[in-house]
Amino acid sequence: MWRRGTKIARLAAAGAAAGVLVAAIAIPAVGGAGAGFVAAAEEVNLAPADLTEPPPAEVTIVRDAKGGEIARFYEEYREVVGFDEISPEMKTAIVSIEDFRFYQHGAIDIEGTLRALATNLRSGGVSQGGSSITQQYVKQVLFNAATTDEDRHAALEASYARKLNELRYAMGIEEKYTKDQILEKYLNIAYFGASAYGVEAAAKRFFGTHAADLTLPQAATLAGAVQDPNATDPNLGRAQRDRLLKRRNVVLDRMAELGEITADQAARAKATKLGYKGTRLPGGCESSKYPYFCLYVRQEVLNNPDFGPTAKARLARLNRGGLTITTTLDPGMQAAAERAVARYVHPSDAPVAAQALVQPGTGAIRAMAASRRYGTKAARNEISYNVVADTAHGGGIGFQPGSTMKTFTLITALKQGMKLDDGLAAGAGYRAPSYATFKNCAGQSIGDPGHTVTNDEGSPGWKTLRSGTWNSVNTFFMELEERVGLCDTVKTAKSLGVRRADGKKLQEYETFTLGINESDPVTIATAYAAIAARGEYCAPMAVTRITGRDGENTRYRPKCRQALDPAVADATAEVLSGVFTKGTMRGVGGLGRDAAGKTGTTDDYASAWFAGFTPDLAGAVSLGDPRGSQRYKLTGVTIGGRYYGSVQGASIPGPIWLDTMLSALRGVPPTAFTPVDTARFGGCAENCRPEEKDPEPTATGIPETPATGSPVTETTAPAAETPEVTLDPGDLLD
Repeated sequence: MWRRGTKIARLAAAGAAAGVLVAAIAIPAVGGAGAGFVAAAEEVNLAPADLTEPPPAEVTIVRDAKGGEIARFYEEYREVVGFDEISPEMKTAIVSIEDFRFYQHGAIDIEGTLRALATNLRSGGVSQGGSSITQQYVKQVLFNAATTDEDRHAALEASYARKLNELRYAMGIEEKYTKDQILEKYLNIAYFGASAYGVEAAAKRFFGTHAADLTLPQAATLAGAVQDPNATDPNLGRAQRDRLLKRRNVVLDRMAELGEITADQAARAKATKLGYKGTRLPGGCESSKYPYFCLYVRQEVLNNPDFGPTAKARLARLNRGGLTITTTLDPGMQAAAERAVARYVHPSDAPVAAQALVQPGTGAIRAMAASRRYGTKAARNEISYNVVADTAHGGGIGFQPGSTMKTFTLITALKQGMKLDDGLAAGAGYRAPSYATFKNCAGQSIGDPGHTVTNDEGSPGWKTLRSGTWNSVNTFFMELEERVGLCDTVKTAKSLGVRRADGKKLQEYETFTLGINESDPVTIATAYAAIAARGEYCAPMAVTRITGRDGENTRYRPKCRQALDPAVADATAEVLSGVFTKGTMRGVGGLGRDAAGKTGTTDDYASAWFAGFTPDLAGAVSLGDPRGSQRYKLTGVTIGGRYYGSVQGASIPGPIWLDTMLSALRGVPPTAFTPVDTARFGGCAENCRPEEKDPEPTATGIPETPATGSPVTETTAPAAETPEVTLDPGDLLD
């Protein structure tokens, strides 16, 4: 069926097109007016001009670490295809209706131009275009390259000046490319309606097929759509579809008239229905399988200078660049996170659970999951922001992480030389002795002698770094923060990437150690991953490689730095591992491999957390009500079909983390923590527990007396309890 490219000799070299135009226009068909046009053409020296052809906007595809597609970003949905990937019917149809002499004329269709010129002169304006396919391609390039409304208007304005420029560029294009190449470029840049740019996107959108497989009626439909794609946009309604059907039949009649198809073929094609399917085009994060991770990637590319010098350049690159973005997301770990979240928290629940998994040593985000579906439909209880991340990555203000922040006070104590069995006397309540007891990093006294921090039902007494952490005793950590210094504690947290989810400065108050700064799971998981990596902090990382449309690869490497002395990180991991066996997670259980973590429950059960790690993977889980966690507490609530009088870190976030890790690490050989440096951190130094009758067993299970300088701790852990209904009094923030 495709005849033009093989049966008709190509004529009129573009370099001679100016002379041909002037000679042809001088014929008497347009009389004096024609002579005036010739004079104008001669005055401006109509000659070929080189057209700058920025590549047309093309779809960017985002993939997971295994190559699976996550999402597509685009300003114009377009997939560029080669000439051989377009059906012969499509090529014949578009040439027949738009420029049937395309393979015969040069840069300018003289007959068409003269015919349009005569009409325009009679009407007193520019009412008819007479443009060749080459000229239409030029117009599309100029319009797509326009960056301002003024430039876009100039590309489309009805004026002889614009027409002459268009002719110059068309002559240059004809010198530069073959006819087949020009037709390929035109079919890839043209707009067909229904948000489909280029013939491949149009074939998918209209008929759910590829450009290479378009049938005669389908090809005629698309060829008819390019004349006025808005008026014939089938996605807009019945009237537009009726116009498109009539336009399709006009194309079929024209093809039969030109002998490209028989009258019988045309009749059979016209007898078919329009067949518009309105296939949903793959879109952005709203239609992604992993919407929260998708949002993170999009915002990371838009905000990070690594991906472009300016915000405008980054947006254009993402939406128009035809990139392939390879990310860190592991589909297996993502599935594990989603299953665990769904097991404990339902999409219809008012509180929302969110979880992030991060790889120690790289900062690679392996999973981001939440209990709520992403979207804007309140009736479906959807959530319209990235509840797993901070505001810089499309998130909200986050939730207070509670006692997960006590870990940074523990680290500060170890940095300052305290040993694992050094301790302090923790009372039933703590009140700062004076305003100067706590100073922020600006040197201001911010102690609050008028406020008492309590454990509610917690047990006062002598607590070591181990036992105070295992049972998350508030008054112990207030005493410890007083000893090591608020500013040093803040600096430790900052060194591990801790920041507020809303992007504001950390609030440096005496209750900093109790988790008053709202945060997000990605941030907390990344901080704990640094402990797992023996103190090496790696910034959260979502993109590993970007491949341009030209096939060129740009790789992105982890951004890491040594934030902690490895031995300090090892000692921290040793303490936090006891949370599973002697602390707030003992009723939930462990992984059966080396693991460490910390529960977090805020004042009056406003939110609940768990953050933990193995040497191979770290994760953080938050739970709170996005309507306002301080107003809508986690008390007297039904979550996941189960009633809770109160929710704490070990009630829901801890089990979610545990279930996730058991599945995510299945098949991954267990890695052991580096043993603690007992010469540096074993026993106690100047803060040994006063001698009592019943010393607590050491980590080895052998009681020792303080007279020898050996470790002695207090047995503080009560019997194992059911985490869903057991109050974790030491894990409260007052």
